[in-house]
Amino acid sequence: MIEFKNASKSYDNKSLALDDVSFTISDGEFVFIVGASGSGKSTLLKLLTKEEELTSGKIIINGDDITKLKKRKIPYLRRMMGVVFQDFRVIEKMTVFENVAFAMHIVGARSKEIRRRVPYVLNLVNLENKARNKVSELSGGEKQRVGIARALVNNPSIIIADEPTGNIDPSMSYEIVELLNQINKCGTTVVMVTHDISIVKKFNFRVIEISEGKLKRDTKSEKEAEGEKDEN
Repeated sequence: MIEFKNASKSYDNKSLALDDVSFTISDGEFVFIVGASGSGKSTLLKLLTKEEELTSGKIIINGDDITKLKKRKIPYLRRMMGVVFQDFRVIEKMTVFENVAFAMHIVGARSKEIRRRVPYVLNLVNLENKARNKVSELSGGEKQRVGIARALVNNPSIIIADEPTGNIDPSMSYEIVELLNQINKCGTTVVMVTHDISIVKKFNFRVIEISEGKLKRDTKSEKEAEGEKDEN
């Protein structure tokens, strides 16, 4: 579970990136984070991964207040998360297998476990036949699937996807989100930042909208309010 409790983030120039934002994401949810450029979406993700620190309020993940987390424990927090980036952040000179295995090497996985786990994850993202290809030989959509495989390989409980369809052909965008949807159906929580309204409409998941640092809309709250009206 992810909880933002009255979370605010300001910078040295006194600008507020987030202003008293509160919401809860349950285990196994798929949530879109939307908003205009500069609204605070990226700051929200950086706070989740401890790249940024809150000015006030709390962020609680799986029962732990990460605002009080010591620096030496941050790597352990990040191990429960897999991050998918807009610009892929794959290593072009490496093969597909090597790119995904690299994420396991970082956390000290054994060679035997890497040889077992990487093919399994590549099969999940339909790249098993590209394992020995250099990443430089792949299309944009395939590179993003490598990014998703790398995010998945250490079996995180949360996937954070930062505009994962932003640098790929629109025809591939639905395929990438459908892949994340399938991952979510296996129980992984997915938090995806996007500006693509067509994707938001097509998949009809919960939407949290940030505007000028404030929580503008949460469709879960809207649905709960409608449910209460129906009961009355």
